[in-house]
Amino acid sequence: MSRPEWISVSMPYVTPRSRAGGDMWATEAAQQGGLGTQRLLEVTEVSPTAEVAEALLVDADTPVVVRRRLMMFDGQPVELTDSYYPASIARGTALGEPRKIRGGAVSLLAELGYRPGRATEDVYTRQPTESQRSALGLTAGDWVLGLTRLLSTAEGVPVELSVMTMVPQGRRLRYELTVE
Repeated sequence: MSRPEWISVSMPYVTPRSRAGGDMWATEAAQQGGLGTQRLLEVTEVSPTAEVAEALLVDADTPVVVRRRLMMFDGQPVELTDSYYPASIARGTALGEPRKIRGGAVSLLAELGYRPGRATEDVYTRQPTESQRSALGLTAGDWVLGLTRLLSTAEGVPVELSVMTMVPQGRRLRYELTVE
């Protein structure tokens, strides 16, 4: 990353916006003086891990849709993001198709009647898997910053679980909360 400290704020990523709006990652990267791109690696239905099933409140044998992406800053890989959706929500929509979603997944979820009303995030550090190390260009001693975000509707229906694996150098996460 080009700057010594990059402050990421989650709110823009969990707020629906116009479907004509641009890519939020590209916007954030531009604010850091660089070019943010992403490559869609895979969109498929999978059997959920125990963590995914528990978060999305589905049975272990109920398929979920996963969208796997590689985020890049100025052409360098900086983040892997796997976003999971209940197949009952994603099947037959752009969430289940291997293409970019205009306006982003959160905006599409809102259009489908699943407007996010709550975001729960867990932040942690860990050793990357070998495939993550390779995809992110990390060395044997490097660690990653992990962020797991669960989006639910105001009624408590879980609609998206995103598991992010980030290159941590210079990265700071900032949480801005609105208290009513």
